[in-house]
Amino acid sequence: MALFATLLFFLCGVLHGLEIQLPTVQECCQDGRDRALRGQDCAILPLISSSHTCRIAQEQCCAAAVGGRLCDSGVKMAKEQGACERPFFQGDPWETKISKMCCDCCVLGLMMASRGSSCELPGLSLGTQCGFTAQTCCGKNTTGEIKPVAKEPVAEKPEASVTAKPQEESDTCRDSNCSQLCVGNGTCACHDGYQLRQDGVNCEDVNECLTGSHNCVIGQGCINTEGSFRCQRETSCGTGYELKDDNACQDIDECSLGTHNCGPDFLCTNTVGSFRCHPKERCSDGYIQDAIGSCIDINECVAYTTPCPHGQTCINTVGSYTCRRNTVTCGRGYHLTEDGTRCEDVDECRAGNVCGDHGCVNLMGSYRCECRIGFIFNSITRLCEDINECRHYPGRLCAHKCENTEGSYTCSCTTGFKLSHDGRNCEDVNECDANPCSQECANVYGSYQCYCRRGYQLSDIDGMTCEDIDECALPTGGHVCSYRCSNAPGSFYCTCPPTGYTIAHNGRTCQDIDECAAGTHNCSVSESCFNTQGGFRCLSFICPPNYRHIAKGSRQDASVSLRCVKDCQHGNVGCSFDPTQLITHTALSLPTFREFSGPEDIVFLRTVAAANPAPPPGATDVFFKILAADDQFSFDVQKRSDQGMIMGVVQQVKPIIGPRDLVLEVAMDYVISGLVSRRNIVVIHVFISDFWF
Repeated sequence: MALFATLLFFLCGVLHGLEIQLPTVQECCQDGRDRALRGQDCAILPLISSSHTCRIAQEQCCAAAVGGRLCDSGVKMAKEQGACERPFFQGDPWETKISKMCCDCCVLGLMMASRGSSCELPGLSLGTQCGFTAQTCCGKNTTGEIKPVAKEPVAEKPEASVTAKPQEESDTCRDSNCSQLCVGNGTCACHDGYQLRQDGVNCEDVNECLTGSHNCVIGQGCINTEGSFRCQRETSCGTGYELKDDNACQDIDECSLGTHNCGPDFLCTNTVGSFRCHPKERCSDGYIQDAIGSCIDINECVAYTTPCPHGQTCINTVGSYTCRRNTVTCGRGYHLTEDGTRCEDVDECRAGNVCGDHGCVNLMGSYRCECRIGFIFNSITRLCEDINECRHYPGRLCAHKCENTEGSYTCSCTTGFKLSHDGRNCEDVNECDANPCSQECANVYGSYQCYCRRGYQLSDIDGMTCEDIDECALPTGGHVCSYRCSNAPGSFYCTCPPTGYTIAHNGRTCQDIDECAAGTHNCSVSESCFNTQGGFRCLSFICPPNYRHIAKGSRQDASVSLRCVKDCQHGNVGCSFDPTQLITHTALSLPTFREFSGPEDIVFLRTVAAANPAPPPGATDVFFKILAADDQFSFDVQKRSDQGMIMGVVQQVKPIIGPRDLVLEVAMDYVISGLVSRRNIVVIHVFISDFWF
């Protein structure tokens, strides 16, 4: 805001030709001090002028004000407590450093004053800030402001140091039982890394790892030690390395430790992070070493191109080979050369027209007719014969149909395919390119298939047109939506009753709105809100005369709304002889059962009487009876046993179409030796919704 005002005045001065009045250095300094007192960071102060001098005055006066406040805190601690340990001060490390320095210097000044020495502190080369603080504390009735000290934002690691004590301890410290330090007036203090216990005498270790006062970096874990802490690397060094005490990773020499898996015939050589296995022995000539170190024979006749001279045959032996001279014996298609040393091939193609109008190819020891395309050479007749490609190569020449021709063949395709460029294979015709379907078309091999998007079905007439599906009219349409189904093109949507319900996340089910939990009911403070299917009820139950309530449920929970226990007035004989001891009011919300096929259990009444098939004399038995219900006698109560105890089960035995509000009274008679010892009455307020959900 100050910057905006400065710019506004600057513009006005330019427009009217007036001289701009810049803030003075004193005003810039005062602005910095004011902002320091308001707790602002001196490193990011908003500038009130573009002057470089004004900015310096702002920042330095702000830092001086912060330092003065911190130094005043240290002086106050020195004068009141006489102890200057860092744990006594609050703030960042650089802040506690300033406060502790001023506290120590003030203690020095107070000591000089107590000895009657000069406050000029002769012979002491203290810093400017420390000397001024000591002189101020030394002087009597001096309340001068301590000069600020420069801000040191760099956090330092805590050092193990002891608070400086006066050269002459007071009499109170001579008999002190402090566990570590005594700072005067019987006050105990602790070394760095410790804190004073509640007894004011003993010191206990500070867990820097829990207090967050450690300086471990990311990737290191903090481990607390007595009076300090240490940082240890969190991640492992990986396979082949081990973590040392200085957090460095060092290679593991598997060979010297014997943790390698080299066999007895191999030597282990250590590498950085691993090791290598080298065979101990070397193979002689004629052998080669395999992967497991064994020596195997080399077949020189295969490994070398011509190990033997011309006219000799190579024979492999174990570790070597031999050469054997060949004997000249010419077979069919060869004849002996004139010198009789070798066999020479006979060129049958030059001897005569052996292949007719086909080509002839001489072979070593024979010949072959190079037949034209569509013919094959018969090795028996030595002639070229026409090939019936369709018969000799069925299913391999043509993809679909093959027809033989003289010296060749032709291929054709079935319906839905066309002959490819190679004249043999058949390519599928993509009928979908012609858009034969009204919505979606899927090309299949040799044909196509029309299909529809969700909510549509393919027409039975042409198999190509898509017709909308009326999901609500399907046989299962009545079960698609819990309340009402509305058809839409390609889809449908469900709706719920206008009040009391909301559509669920599945878009089909109607779920009840709990007006009591949402706070949208209009029940008064004296009434309890009870949520029902599609609405709510405001209930207010009152105990009858000669009864008082003993427990009342919360206004959002009507499972037990009111419990009334008998409390007869003095002299009321009729009340005393009435066996009814407890009257309980409760509420129940039921839907209209859509397909009522049999009795439905709605309420369970548990007792404290044991269930015995043949109760012994004097045992307590419980009988259940419906005292009041609807005109149609839609409810019944049965006696059962549950976990060895008697239990009554209230059932709905007839269908009830809602909405209906009914009051059902059930009596629980505890009978001993044929007499009713006491009776409990449960009044059930039943609210039946007009919907099945």
